[in-house]
Amino acid sequence: MLETTLNIRVPNTIFDLGLTQEEIQRRVSEWLVFSLFSEGKISSGKAGLLLGISRPDFIELLRIRGVSYINFTKDELAEEIQAVDKLILRNGK
Repeated sequence: MLETTLNIRVPNTIFDLGLTQEEIQRRVSEWLVFSLFSEGKISSGKAGLLLGISRPDFIELLRIRGVSYINFTKDELAEEIQAVDKLILRNGK
């Protein structure tokens, strides 16, 4: 994936919290993707791709960060229903 470097300003006291430049970069990227996702500009699948993780991992990251995820597109809802159906069949119910 092509990348662009942007300069951002953060207070020096951020580093007092033990954050590295890499950690700040990761969190800024996450925040931007969370924001785009929350605004409905990207799907959870696209959000995962932008962060270099799978869709289920993105949903788990939302949970870890305390961001609600109840925003299925029609296709995503169908995919979730299929996954549940497979689990039910696998468990013999």
